Amino acid sequence: MIKKTFKWLGIGLLTIIIVGGALASHEWYAKKPFFFRAFLDRTLIKMAFDSPETLTSLGFLESMGITSHNAELDDDRPEKADEMFAKVKEIKATLLTYQDKDLNESELLSKEIALYLLNFADTAEQFRYHNYPVNQLFGVQNGYPSFMESQNQVNSVNDAENYLSRLQKVKVKFSQNLEGLKIREQKGIIPPKFVIERVLTEMTDFVATPVKENILYTSLKNKMAKAKDIPQEQQSKILATAEVNIKDYVHPAYQLFIDYFTQLKAKAGNDDGFWHLPQGDLAYQQSLKFFTTTNYSANEIHQLGLNEVDRIQAEIMTILTEQGFDTTNGFSAAIEAMADDPRFYYPDTDAGRAQILTDYQTILDEINAGLDSAFNVRPKAGMQVERIPQFKEKTAPGAYYQQPSLDGTRPGKFFANLYDIKATPKYAMRTLAYHEGIPGHHFQIAIAMELDGLPFFRKMSPFTAYTEGWALYAEHLAWELGFEKDPFDNIGRLQAELFRGVRLVVDTGIHAKHWTREQAIDYMKANTGMALSDVTAEIERYIVMPGQATSYKIGMMKILSLRAKAKAALGNKFDLRNFHDAVLKNGAVPLDILELLIDRYIKDTLAKS
Repeated sequence: MIKKTFKWLGIGLLTIIIVGGALASHEWYAKKPFFFRAFLDRTLIKMAFDSPETLTSLGFLESMGITSHNAELDDDRPEKADEMFAKVKEIKATLLTYQDKDLNESELLSKEIALYLLNFADTAEQFRYHNYPVNQLFGVQNGYPSFMESQNQVNSVNDAENYLSRLQKVKVKFSQNLEGLKIREQKGIIPPKFVIERVLTEMTDFVATPVKENILYTSLKNKMAKAKDIPQEQQSKILATAEVNIKDYVHPAYQLFIDYFTQLKAKAGNDDGFWHLPQGDLAYQQSLKFFTTTNYSANEIHQLGLNEVDRIQAEIMTILTEQGFDTTNGFSAAIEAMADDPRFYYPDTDAGRAQILTDYQTILDEINAGLDSAFNVRPKAGMQVERIPQFKEKTAPGAYYQQPSLDGTRPGKFFANLYDIKATPKYAMRTLAYHEGIPGHHFQIAIAMELDGLPFFRKMSPFTAYTEGWALYAEHLAWELGFEKDPFDNIGRLQAELFRGVRLVVDTGIHAKHWTREQAIDYMKANTGMALSDVTAEIERYIVMPGQATSYKIGMMKILSLRAKAKAALGNKFDLRNFHDAVLKNGAVPLDILELLIDRYIKDTLAKS
């Protein structure tokens, strides 16, 4: 296990340091290590070691008996971010001292990707406060309990004591985050009123929940019950302490935020787009560039979305007509008629929700067994389907994916939102499972994490256009491979793609064209046929995550265009498995770099003939 862990971290740098190797000591402490890979891995390792929560999430120290980080929470002071931006400049300066002529092909690619990220961080510094870090979708107020529930493992008494320590330290963490919120307020960066109302409701309900029903308490209780090495008597004592800590530390931490947002609400307005913030237009364009890894303007993306909406709706209408639905009254009426058909829904009961999870797992097991014709590379990590925790599902997205741990002890997880049973029509389930799980996010993310020979940062690169583009491409691929033979499942696929096309329109509409929240909800509801609860949650997501929603469709279209390019160039030498190798076996990359990789794959394939 230790050997496997160090394999993840690069060249075994930490192993050699631990036994006192002089060369490794130089590589760890020197401003410029001898080996370029050592510099890259060391940089990420040092960043990880500066974040106890990241170390817990990665899960690679526990196998060595190192658990002290699990008693700590991250330092969230604004000054810590100042240090990070200064560090970025230092890292970039050192990176540029490595000459291209001294690097091999893989190292040159790593250098190019690293520079892309560092350059963006430099540019983005001026917009560091252009965000809403506490909102209805994410933030410390729901991220903290989710983190403690899903990633903080409790397998021993020591683990439980670390858990209790994190309960005590939460008020400091919230106080640090409050400092950043006040800086944003001074700069005129205040969330829209509905965001404040949502988070106040969320936090008030959280505090009002009886302590023994609080997720922080029940999660600890359930984890200890499953642990083999915690006697029942000690479990009772630990839970009694947890109850006190939640009352004395957790609740007061939340009250800090409740008090702050209660007074902030009077200053909030109903302008939802970034355009209304100081330098909001520039901040939004920067966000679009980061998420799409392109230079597309908001107007270009908006028009692309309008075109895709028209195309995909026409395809759906054709299928609906073939299936006997009345399409004479337009798309919205036709798609709503299908959505109102009770045969497409599970019972609105606990048993119905349990069956949804079972059926999702069946869908994933089926496609996982049938992908040999499309993939050479497959992830080793397993995958599970779970329900989104109920305390946050009302404002959570329809689904999301959580990556596995580095040491393989925690599988990848596909979290499904079961709050509104009407938001899970049977014809949409296959596509959602393919996107979040196999061959979508789980394939791409787990494969990247398991790649040999790459520096650590390339296993975890945050290029959303690539990662979400791949997941949307995976939906299309599953249909091409015959896993959605039912015409209604195909409508589900097209609706999902239409949804991403609509996102191009509403995201740019809200943040660049001064659309209101209500205008965006009306457009998305009319053009997707989605449940109103899902549409509302989605639009509110785009408001607090400007630009992110545009990455899916743009990334998918790029992958499809590159596949068409490879097919045209290679003819009968084109092999889908090898194309997917070229896409997946370099980790996530910006879209222009992905094109260079596919060009190289084409060139290398032709050279072999």
